[in-house]
Amino acid sequence: MTTQVKDEVIHDSFTVQRRYRSGVQAVWRAFADPEVKRRWFAEGEGFEVLEYGLDFRVGGREHGSFKVLNAPVPLGVVSNETRYFDIREGRRIAAAYSMSNDGVPFSVSLVTVTFEPDGDGTLVTHHESATFFEGADGVGMRERGTRSLLESLAKELGEEAAQVAWRG
Repeated sequence: MTTQVKDEVIHDSFTVQRRYRSGVQAVWRAFADPEVKRRWFAEGEGFEVLEYGLDFRVGGREHGSFKVLNAPVPLGVVSNETRYFDIREGRRIAAAYSMSNDGVPFSVSLVTVTFEPDGDGTLVTHHESATFFEGADGVGMRERGTRSLLESLAKELGEEAAQVAWRG
């Protein structure tokens, strides 16, 4: 549900599901291991990573700063600051994160990611409730970015990225 209030603050949410052939343990590790997560989450074509860190525990923090090369709109240094509030190994992650451009916040989100066995594979469900401020990317771009990240995870797991794998 989308609602708009004064001062161009927009509240919105989305849910994305992605099935992986890999088992829950392998998919979970890709979220929990700092080196593995950096590869699929922070690095990638078109991004210059300036800083990244992951302390994956309840009360822990994930943070990163990067430049988007050849961005369609002018961007400075984009930063992400995440706090973990609930972690149930192999089952669930609940976190909140903020994003900023050159130190100016443009969104805050509450995210829950669940991991369910699906045959020999894993079904990952990402649900995000976001507040977008002036100049923010908006829910459409955020959902596309999340889908892109989940495809990067597929590549990290040695799986082919395929549009037919999407649900939701």
